[in-house]
Amino acid sequence: MIGIDVGGANLKVVDDAGVHIHYCPLWQGAPLADLLRRYTGPAAVVMSGELADCFSSKMEGIAWIVQTVREVFPEALFYGTDAAFHRTPVPQLAAANWLASADCLGERFPDAVLLDVGSTTADVVPLGRFEDLIGLTDLARLQKRYLVYTGMLRTNVATLLQSATVGRVATPVSTEYFAASADVHLVLGHIPEAGYACPAPDGGGTTRAAALRRLARVVCADLEEIGEEGAVQIAEQFWEVQRGLIARAVEKVVAESGADRIVTAGIGADLFARELGGTALREELGEVADALPAYAVREVARRTGGR
Repeated sequence: MIGIDVGGANLKVVDDAGVHIHYCPLWQGAPLADLLRRYTGPAAVVMSGELADCFSSKMEGIAWIVQTVREVFPEALFYGTDAAFHRTPVPQLAAANWLASADCLGERFPDAVLLDVGSTTADVVPLGRFEDLIGLTDLARLQKRYLVYTGMLRTNVATLLQSATVGRVATPVSTEYFAASADVHLVLGHIPEAGYACPAPDGGGTTRAAALRRLARVVCADLEEIGEEGAVQIAEQFWEVQRGLIARAVEKVVAESGADRIVTAGIGADLFARELGGTALREELGEVADALPAYAVREVARRTGGR
């Protein structure tokens, strides 16, 4: 059995050999089927890529993903927000990846809130409230702060930062897509250069020097104008806002659910475990915590027999 998580930007696969993550931007016509042909065996699948803007509706995206996956895995099972597996396109398949994680981890961590921070979003999941989670859409999760739409790599800096202090001057930022959260986290040492696993906003390099140049552009400057110190200031201020946004969502869900602890997953797991006093699931699960929904749907399918 293999577990597959089809996101809008990334394809994640967990099999007996480990974790495999492929940059797979659906809106750019990425070869999903070709990537999947590298793997064999029965497949259990979750998705969130149906929201990619190449599809006119979620159902169109669901139908395309199901059809494409089944070209490679004709007997594939698809997990839905009704906590059941399906073989055909149904609305419940939209963005059920986080629920698979809750289904898998709930009995093991009933006293915890899961924070799964990926390249694009952060999922905040009260693991002891599984029955209350069934049927939630992304719209409902946004409203409950169970979904925070910011991540470690692909967030436009200007979506969170409206003004930055450069030197000692408050400076409005440009709303162009000049820099991404990957630039921030690279400059601040939260990810290595190899962890910059998405295209840079300018299509350029993914080195620290290139990231500093992009951050300077956020205030319509060259790096020579504001210096490395100015670019680092921008990064630090974005991180302060992003951290606060996610931390407040976690605090709200912890308070409402009565949870006693926080467990973290995804590429932001170690960073947020340190920041929020949580435990990174990699310590208990190993590398599969970096692709938690793919691992989780595999385990749920094994446990339930695909029902």
